[in-house]
Amino acid sequence: MAAGDPGKEDIFLPGGQICLEHVSEPALKVLQEAMKLARETRWDCVRSPHVFMGLLAVPDAGVRTWGERLGADLNRLLGQFQELFHQEEGEGHALLVLNREFLSDNVIRLLRDSHARAKDHHRRAITPMDLLINLLTASNSIVAECFERIGVTAAKLTELAVLAEQQGEPK
Repeated sequence: MAAGDPGKEDIFLPGGQICLEHVSEPALKVLQEAMKLARETRWDCVRSPHVFMGLLAVPDAGVRTWGERLGADLNRLLGQFQELFHQEEGEGHALLVLNREFLSDNVIRLLRDSHARAKDHHRRAITPMDLLINLLTASNSIVAECFERIGVTAAKLTELAVLAEQQGEPK
């Protein structure tokens, strides 16, 4: 779904801002936290690991359930990702706002894919679980690659995320 396609709804408004009616409040908190973490780790744009860190920093029930199923301490995992993605050189006080120009291509794709996933599940707004599942299933996902290095496959991470999401859905 490319921006500007007639008749296709995009997660971004024409000026580049995120269309907030397509983002749930918990997912918005994740994105705001991702911006904060990008600044703290001295990046000048929000990248996919920052979104993952945002999910860990302000986990909703689904993300907490995913962490439990994984057997992970989310706070410890957050600290590890912060260390891994901290840059000694870089912008410590970069101006970052929720606008397409401050997001990496992977994050733009992540938001669009999450929006499409939400629509596929008959929801108007993306959720943190949409973000997590798309982060884990994206091709060349640096987040999934980090887990692969310690022997946890993207398929296993995704399976646990889908199970956690289903556990939280009303019967």
